[in-house]
Amino acid sequence: MVRDTRLPVVVDGITRQGSRNLGVALVCASGGELPEFKAGAHIDVLLKDGLIRQYSIASSPSERNFYLICVRRAETSRGGSDHVHSILRVGDRLQISPPRNLFELRPAGKYVLLAGGIGITPLLSMAEVLDEQNKPFELHYYVKLREDAAFSARLCKGFRSGQIQIHSSEEGLSPQSFLPQLLYNPDEDPELYLCGPGGFMALARNTAIEHGWVPERIHQETFAPLAQAIPESTDSFEVRLASSDVTFKIQSHESIADVLTGAGVSIPVSCGVGVCGSCLTTVISGVVDHRDSVQSDSEKCASRQSIALCCSRSLSPVLVLDL
Repeated sequence: MVRDTRLPVVVDGITRQGSRNLGVALVCASGGELPEFKAGAHIDVLLKDGLIRQYSIASSPSERNFYLICVRRAETSRGGSDHVHSILRVGDRLQISPPRNLFELRPAGKYVLLAGGIGITPLLSMAEVLDEQNKPFELHYYVKLREDAAFSARLCKGFRSGQIQIHSSEEGLSPQSFLPQLLYNPDEDPELYLCGPGGFMALARNTAIEHGWVPERIHQETFAPLAQAIPESTDSFEVRLASSDVTFKIQSHESIADVLTGAGVSIPVSCGVGVCGSCLTTVISGVVDHRDSVQSDSEKCASRQSIALCCSRSLSPVLVLDL
C-alpha cells in the first residue's frame, strides 16, 4: 500500500530572490537533519486547509539541516503563490512530504543545464552537486530581465567545475535567439536537463533532437500539465487491487485516485494533474492510457509500467494495480 508521510518543518528564513521570487528555508521542527535527497528532487508543501503545492529543492543535498525552495509570484495564482508571498512568515509551521525524485542526474561526460525562470531551482541543486563532484557542466539561465534572476548572488560566485551564463531577453538573448553550442554539436557525451515553461523546454528539446541528440539523453521537469487530465469522452473501466482482489468501477467523469480514496484506500495525491509523481503506482496487468507529464516515453512503454492515478486512464477493460 502506498503511504503518505508528512514531516513537520518550520520556516527559518524568507529571502528576496530576484524581482518576483521568494526563497524559503525550511528546517526540521524537532531539530536535526531532514531526510536525504538527490539533486532534482521536489517536495509537497501543505500550506493551509488542504492546499498542497510542489516545489523543487534548490539547496545542495550535502546540506541536510535545511531545504531551500523558491516560489515565484504568479500573475494568476491558484493559491500557493499568493499564500507564500502575502501570508507566510518566518516561524510558521508547515508540513511537507519526504523528497521525491523523477529528475535525477545520470552519469555523463558533461552536463548541460538549461533553466527558464523559476526552473532554476532543481538545476541549482544539480550545479552544486556537479561542482562538489568536480564534473564539468554548463548552466544557462534564461530570464526576461536580469533583475528577475533568482539566486543571482550564488550564481555570481561561480563554480569551480561549471560555466554559468544568465541570458536576458531584454538584452537580446532569448531562447529563440540563442541556445548553447552543445545543443548543436553534442560531441562530448553530454546529458541535457531542462526546467522551465513548456514552450521553453519544447524549443530546447526540439533543437537538440534536430541536431543529433538522442531523446534518452534529454531530461525535463514541469509542474504544469501537458494535457487535460480527464477528457469527457473517456470510457469507463475497472481497477482491481492485487492485495485484496477488490474491483472498482471508474466512470468516465472520475479519476482512479478519486474512486480509491473515496473507498478508503490510502493514495498520496498532491497535484491532481499528473505533474508531481506522488501517486505513481505499479501496474501488474492491463494497458495504460498514460496522461501524466512526469514519466519519459521509454518509461511509458516499458514492460513494467507505473500509472499516475490522478489523471491516467485504461485502454483495457481492467487494470490490476500493485495495491
